Amino acid sequence: MSLHLGAIVDALGGRLEGGERDTLIERIAPLQTAGAADLSFLNNPRYVAQLAASRAACVIVGPPLREQALQRGACIVTDDPYTYFARATQLWARAHGLHAAAGVHPSAQVHPQAQVAASASIGPLCVIERGAVIGEHTVLKSRVTVGERCRVGARCIIHPGVVIGADGFGFAPERGAWIKIEQLGAVAIGDDVEIGANTCIDRGALDDTVIEDGVKLDNLIQIAHNVHIGHHTAIAGCTAIAGSTRIGAHCTIAGAVSIVGHLTIAERTHISATTLVTRSITESGRHITGAFPMDDNAAWEKNAATLRKLYQLRERVKALEQQLQDDSRARKP
Repeated sequence: MSLHLGAIVDALGGRLEGGERDTLIERIAPLQTAGAADLSFLNNPRYVAQLAASRAACVIVGPPLREQALQRGACIVTDDPYTYFARATQLWARAHGLHAAAGVHPSAQVHPQAQVAASASIGPLCVIERGAVIGEHTVLKSRVTVGERCRVGARCIIHPGVVIGADGFGFAPERGAWIKIEQLGAVAIGDDVEIGANTCIDRGALDDTVIEDGVKLDNLIQIAHNVHIGHHTAIAGCTAIAGSTRIGAHCTIAGAVSIVGHLTIAERTHISATTLVTRSITESGRHITGAFPMDDNAAWEKNAATLRKLYQLRERVKALEQQLQDDSRARKP
């Protein structure tokens, strides 16, 4: 199924320039591989050379790139090309019936005391346990587990293999053994949340683990018991967040970040990939990086060895500075 350029502009806005409304678009594609019936977009000026070479029928651009886009053909001019592109993919999915249909797959297991909205979509082999609640227009892909009393809000997308409400990791030591602490809380997930494949969100020990509205979680993330994530925070894959950490709203956390437990991360904090966060971040808007730079292995080992001696080097420098000051005072008449 194709869409006319005019239909796209009517639905999403923007100005169509240098092209015809009845031009048929057969797919949305990257600049490099777009063909003569494709719609593409350019958001970053660094890739303007790809614009000139692209065979796309039409390119979504911002006002600064309008002239370059018109030199090659049709364009849709909009203030935010990346957001326009995102909404174009949503329009395309709706037009092509790519969204999951409401209902419960025959292979899914839904406890009689669970509540599933009639407009929700529950995929193959999902398990929804006693007292769980699934909100309106929420989609659970295949093999999703929602544990007892856990709540998922409206319009959420939960990808395959996600586990919501497994027990948190809680044990008390006793004479060389471990005594399990029963996890009596649940998981509360807000509206418009998306959770990537094989991510695990543990239930709280006493109070609930909370994921607020609009949070976006990538694949393979571990969220421990009683973590609280503020609205519209986005977290990339392989990040691990230990128990009782509170993360503010509108944060971005890159891949493979590790956050130790019982910390507070202020709103609008941005954490770079592979950073180990060991203390609270209380000032909003900070950009935190803690990754050791990539290098050739031999050079990296030498730098790592030096890093281990950094404290001793600091003490030697302080001692030398003190000696120089003492010598200077001794030479004064």
